Amino acid sequence: MTAFERRWQQFGEEVGRLFDELYPGDGAAFAYFRDMLEWNWQARKEALREVDEARLREPDWYRTNRMYGMMMYPENYGGTLQGVRERLGYLEECGINYLHLMPLLDTPEGKSDGGYAVSDFRKVRPDLGTMEDLEALADDCRDKGMVLCLDFVLNHTSEEHAWAKAARAGDPLAMGRYFLYDDWSIPNRFEQHVPQVFPTTAPGNYTWLADCGKIVMTTFYPFQWDLNYANPMVFNDMTDNLLYLANRGMDVIRLDAIPYIWKQLGTNCRNLPQVHTLTRMMKLACQVVCPGVLLLGEVVMEPREVAPYFGSQERPECDMLYNVTTMCTTWHTLATRDVRLLRHQIDQLQWLPSHTLFQNYLRCHDDIGWGLDYPWLAWFGMQEVPHKRYLNDWFTGRWDGSWSRGELYNDAEALGDARLCGTTASLSGLESALYEENEPAIRRGIDCDLMLHAWMFTQSGIPVLYSGDEIGQLNDYSYHYDPAKWSDSRYLHRGRFQWELEARRKTPGTVQQQLYDGIRTLARIRSAHEVFHSDAEVRTFDTGSDRVLGVERVYGAEVLAGLFNFSETPQELPISLPGYEDLLSGRVTEGGACTLPAYGFLWLCKRKESL
Repeated sequence: MTAFERRWQQFGEEVGRLFDELYPGDGAAFAYFRDMLEWNWQARKEALREVDEARLREPDWYRTNRMYGMMMYPENYGGTLQGVRERLGYLEECGINYLHLMPLLDTPEGKSDGGYAVSDFRKVRPDLGTMEDLEALADDCRDKGMVLCLDFVLNHTSEEHAWAKAARAGDPLAMGRYFLYDDWSIPNRFEQHVPQVFPTTAPGNYTWLADCGKIVMTTFYPFQWDLNYANPMVFNDMTDNLLYLANRGMDVIRLDAIPYIWKQLGTNCRNLPQVHTLTRMMKLACQVVCPGVLLLGEVVMEPREVAPYFGSQERPECDMLYNVTTMCTTWHTLATRDVRLLRHQIDQLQWLPSHTLFQNYLRCHDDIGWGLDYPWLAWFGMQEVPHKRYLNDWFTGRWDGSWSRGELYNDAEALGDARLCGTTASLSGLESALYEENEPAIRRGIDCDLMLHAWMFTQSGIPVLYSGDEIGQLNDYSYHYDPAKWSDSRYLHRGRFQWELEARRKTPGTVQQQLYDGIRTLARIRSAHEVFHSDAEVRTFDTGSDRVLGVERVYGAEVLAGLFNFSETPQELPISLPGYEDLLSGRVTEGGACTLPAYGFLWLCKRKESL
């Protein structure tokens, strides 16, 4: 019996039951699905099968405190995939063993949405290289012990995809892959319940196609046509595309915008039960064909909608999720100097099932949307619309006394809503301080940046830097002068990696050296102490100040107390923590009141038996 047959024997019954739930009675589609899985297993090369078997023997391989990632656009870092291969050495110096590549599949120039309008799921953008180059990069990463993650766009295709072109030409099979209508009667009924994703830059959820006289569902941008997953042909072919990428050597597949993939009239078309059925089926497909591959879900939703995407321990869906909630709450905490919401959310996370895992980050390629717990904040007098306005005013420098520098994205003034763009360094105050040549402000910006990274490293899961943050890269305003980018302010933090700044990281006293060495030290400490393992018990504790976050981690023989001052003023804390080792200085604490400097932090560690 082959490995495929053994796995199908284990999972096939559940696959068949779920398939029949979504596509009742379609035996032909299910038979094709099963055969497609076997074709992909047969095509999987021996080196990847060996990885699968090794990871099956050690199923928690990705949960250790030694996982440490970086996300990047390959064109910004190395120019091409070959350029990324040639510069893997720098990532090794940084200690990176998890590389997350932003979209690199073929997209139409000028209508790419940053790579999320895919015209061919089996072709790399020609300016970046070829699929063979991608596979060679994956081979190099595997040889160096690096895990490779790639984005996979599930919800839609580009209007330039072969399916969309055929649908536009009237092919009935291709038309069935999308939501196409002859008049506005059904689209208008959808619009009554479906919110707009980009009300300013792409209002509405439908686009009129004058050339063929049809209306097509376009949840994101007019050139991105939503796929109809009620059609089993769509599910089968998109799963086939996912497995194709896994067979090119991807270790982690990021499922982009997964909450949107099932549409149903009379609903908001978000987080519907069928989405979870589809996600579970994709996970089962991986367990049969490529069990060493992980699924990373991008669920940018309110907190209560996020956890279900993990599934259960017996029936997992996504292996990891973006920790969007903690990311945006971290920036809220920085602007308010009030840690109470952050404490509330950390304590809620401890009730999640033990198998859950987050990919943690301060910044990524996307904007910051203020998806906070507003009902909870209302108890403290913070109302949603004015609070969002305050946050955006603070981080764009409009608020009196603010040193932060960012820009708004999709500023829907009528709704009192907008999203925020900017690099970690610029949002932390380094940009304004360097511009003013203000040495105390530069010191404050560096301290703030390092404190935020220390907090990110303290969270359970995989910490992931955004490329350039390790050297304090600032906002890139050049996009304002690029006709292909000027309308999308997310390019503010999507600038090219500045190798001239990287060269300064070895010059003592530079901003780059202080940030690089500081972040590298944090990463080394984290990898050396088992208390940072993802399975640690985590809880907050009262520090006596709403400006200072206190977090305790317990795992194995170690206990960690982390303290983080989210304000620009020193905080004297009425707590005593004697006998702990300061992991940064090596000193042992004597007890007594603790004072944290402005944007200061402490990692204090102790053996359990000494408590």
